[in-house]
Amino acid sequence: MTQRRETVRVDLPGREYDILIGPGLLAQAGDLIAPLLTRKRVVIVTDEHVAAAQMRSLRDGLRAGGIASEALILPPGEATKGWDQFSRTVEWLIAQKVERGDVVIAFGGGVIGDLAGFAAAVVRRGVRFVQIPTSLLAQVDSSVGGKTGINSPLGKNLIGAFHQPSLVLADTATLGTLTARDFLSGYGEVVKYGLLGDAAFFDWLEAQGPALAAGDMVARVQAVKRSCEMKAEIVQRDETEQGDRALLNLGHTFCHALEAATGYGDRLLHGEGVAIGCALAFELSARMGLCSQEDPSRIRAHLRAMGMKVDLADIDGDLPDAEALLDLMGQDKKVVDGKLRFILARGIGDAFVTADVPSDKVLGVLRDALNLRG
Repeated sequence: MTQRRETVRVDLPGREYDILIGPGLLAQAGDLIAPLLTRKRVVIVTDEHVAAAQMRSLRDGLRAGGIASEALILPPGEATKGWDQFSRTVEWLIAQKVERGDVVIAFGGGVIGDLAGFAAAVVRRGVRFVQIPTSLLAQVDSSVGGKTGINSPLGKNLIGAFHQPSLVLADTATLGTLTARDFLSGYGEVVKYGLLGDAAFFDWLEAQGPALAAGDMVARVQAVKRSCEMKAEIVQRDETEQGDRALLNLGHTFCHALEAATGYGDRLLHGEGVAIGCALAFELSARMGLCSQEDPSRIRAHLRAMGMKVDLADIDGDLPDAEALLDLMGQDKKVVDGKLRFILARGIGDAFVTADVPSDKVLGVLRDALNLRG
């Protein structure tokens, strides 16, 4: 049986777009992107890993729709998401004579989507772009909602713009090229959606998670679709993160501090940090009397059953002390009027944003988590 293609609509007035989800979308890319074009040409920004595994499929799909393409292939990894490769990308787009009526394709994971999207936002004061995310993390999170940007030496994602894509093509067949670790990193963001606003989705993940990880395409499409639906609903209410959109940062205040502490490298992938951060956010919520202690235990049990990193003890190498981690949290974009905003929870599926969190409570959670490392 052929897997049916799913569509999620992001309904922002004047900037509406569809997220198409399913296997085989690369082969249809030409026909799907052609209606956006004023001339039959696109430029692609990707990285070396994605280019080696998927570029031929994308170019064949574009060619089938009569679309010519040129590509910029960047180094893989988080270090690409900085000024050097950003300026290289911007200058390349200008050298390619990209016009306002053209389309830039961001073809890759979250790093490429964020960087290429930001480049598209600033070249000629904004050209359109299409997200073709190839990682689970990018399909369920970073490709949707218009957040684009790069990292500063002082913190992650501190430089950027809100620039919505014109189309998102989430070809779930590309997930088959991911390592188990990269797939599970993306799964950390999938779990986040259940935890922040849909307890029934978390129940479903507990039952279907092993099938998802093993490659069940129906389950993968459903997980990506539900995640995108939830993100679209939140973005439609709060495009530029004045309120509700901050819920999407569940686990991220802890995560970004841990990423900074580990050098934004392979010691801790983003989705791994999100998973650990979600467990810590629920632990903090339980200690503040907001949710049952059973909730963080249940979350950890599911992450553990999936073979994921769950605690600080699962991160290789040295980590700073609790006070230093708290200082790193202070660099986070979620600081407002000097106060850290946390996303806490009254239970699984019931998250909320608050700045009313005593630092001694946070330090207590971090100290205990560090002590488990021995």
